[in-house]
Amino acid sequence: MEEFGPVQIMVVGFEDPNFTGEIMGELRRLREADLVRVIDLIVVNKDANGDVMSVEVSDLDDDERAQFGAIAGALVGLGMEGDEEGATAGALAGAEEAEDGFLGEEAVWSVADVIPTGTTAAVALLEHRWAIPLRNAITRAGGVPLADTWLHPEDLIAVGAALGGD
Repeated sequence: MEEFGPVQIMVVGFEDPNFTGEIMGELRRLREADLVRVIDLIVVNKDANGDVMSVEVSDLDDDERAQFGAIAGALVGLGMEGDEEGATAGALAGAEEAEDGFLGEEAVWSVADVIPTGTTAAVALLEHRWAIPLRNAITRAGGVPLADTWLHPEDLIAVGAALGGD
């Protein structure tokens, strides 16, 4: 069974999109270096008339999609039921749901409902492949995750602004 790395959900909005291929080129570079894998990516555009167009992309083949869905479903089932039976039921449901992608048509319409006309939004599930060896080393040393979060440069600027205001 293949190991999966931590998964991030990223939502990005574009008020006046200027797509030149640079974003997909960077994703391709990261994939080729085995740093990230695109589990699922949808890009939703709502034009000035309110018409919706979408594109969905994934790096996973059918077997990988089913395997990832089964793992995610098993974890959800374990959390809901607290036992192996719940994990098994969740794994089966997750593998089946993953057949059509993870974000799918429902996500397209959810995104389309909240973005203004004339804008585009992208929702990506990115697997961080680089983190697998680090996570495994931590586990072998007896470590367990206690918390994690992402700090963006804007977060640090906000902290500096707050400190500067004292």
